[in-house]
Amino acid sequence: MTNTVFKKSAVAVALVAAGIALGWTVSQWRTANNHALGASPASTEAAKADRKVLYWYDPMSPTQKFDKPGKSPYMDMALVPKYADEDTQESSGLSVSAQAVQALGLRTATVEQRDIGSDVDVLGTVQLNDRDVSIVQARSAGFVERVYARAPGDVVTAGAPLVDLLLPEWVAAQREFLAVRALKDESLTAAARQRLSLLGMPTSLVAQVERTGEPQGRYTVSFPQAGMVAELMVRQGMTVSAGASLVRVNGLASVWIEAAVPEAQSGPLQLGQNAQVRLAAFPGETLKARVVSILPEANRDTRTVRVRLELPNPTQRLKAGMSGQIVLAGRTQPALLVPSEAVIRTGKRALVYVLDGPEKYHPVQVQLGAEIDDRLVVQGGLTAGQQVVASAQFLIDSEASLRGIMPAQPQGSGVQQISEQGSSTSAAPASKSFTVRGVVDEVTPTELTLTHEAVPELKWPGMTMPFKLTNPELAKTLKPEQQVKFTFQQQGKDFVIIAVERIKP
Repeated sequence: MTNTVFKKSAVAVALVAAGIALGWTVSQWRTANNHALGASPASTEAAKADRKVLYWYDPMSPTQKFDKPGKSPYMDMALVPKYADEDTQESSGLSVSAQAVQALGLRTATVEQRDIGSDVDVLGTVQLNDRDVSIVQARSAGFVERVYARAPGDVVTAGAPLVDLLLPEWVAAQREFLAVRALKDESLTAAARQRLSLLGMPTSLVAQVERTGEPQGRYTVSFPQAGMVAELMVRQGMTVSAGASLVRVNGLASVWIEAAVPEAQSGPLQLGQNAQVRLAAFPGETLKARVVSILPEANRDTRTVRVRLELPNPTQRLKAGMSGQIVLAGRTQPALLVPSEAVIRTGKRALVYVLDGPEKYHPVQVQLGAEIDDRLVVQGGLTAGQQVVASAQFLIDSEASLRGIMPAQPQGSGVQQISEQGSSTSAAPASKSFTVRGVVDEVTPTELTLTHEAVPELKWPGMTMPFKLTNPELAKTLKPEQQVKFTFQQQGKDFVIIAVERIKP
């Protein structure tokens, strides 16, 4: 009983200690950042009365902005003001003091550019080449007089005897041919000889009948190619009909190796692609193969695609059923890599936090590719050499969401033009454009807040509202209180600026 009470007390003390540590860490994060921003509760409250308010927002939904104070329509809480004299960088980035970095254990990693290959490493099984198959059939009805010592699985050579057949129909045709030949009529003799060929008699047998003058009713069927007896369908004493199958032979000059490639890795596969094969039967030896077939249907249960490779087998040492490792060689190409732990996945997008400078971070939306070991390929949004947050980014993301800091979108390949006066244009989807004048209130890399004049075509009065940007370069040289003329379009649910030009005083 004493031990049980002691254990329960120890657990309770540990939980209390953990709670105190967590509270201290969060407190250090908040306090350190408040000091970094140069704000204290008393000074902030005293300065609020003389500060210009740009808009109000809900801290739980910071992207929604309102033109007057009140209660949030989403939560039972008051809207928070956004002031004009706040650091404009805070709309696109977040300051984290050195003390907070140390308290949170925040560390960064470098965006690396490496050459990566799209090699596919899978298991494969050796199989017989089903394209190298021969089937021997009886050319006429008859009787099986002898079957040579053959069994399924035997390896035979081309021309080896299989079975002796007695073919009465051939005997009757040969007698007719000999009788016609005795008439010394060349045209009739040629027609009779052709009839023997049409009955399936080989040329050598017809020549023997002409040479000896005797009918040959017994015929030895031989193997047309070297290989393995895959199936033997004839036995001594049988009666066979014309066209009856006697044996099926599978060639061994080459073999297949069949592999199941995961669906996610099957995209780059191509016919003729080279591969390296390492079989368990021959350790340390690498064989070369090539892709001869990619089956057009994926396995619905295992989500794999069947791939067949062909491998030469001149010495017949490769046996059906052997297994080994297959490496399908892909093309090498450069790629940007970040640690997997640096990426925040929300289900709809992926974010990373980039280090802008000492104690400055901003979120960037990235496009992800394949995962290689513990790293992810980044297809858009970052450049080589940038520093990204690799730990504690969830706390930073939470703080950024409360402050309404939006991630920068990955830049596309649209062509931009910038004039000497600072105007900028960017390609945008074809839709009706509207050009109006306004005054800049707030600038972020992805959004521009303007107090603009009325737009009669949209039945808009003059008001202050945020617009999305097709490219951050549009607002790079703009500052609050500047007068501009801008052109915007509606793209989906957003109104997007496609061109901006400063108006000189």
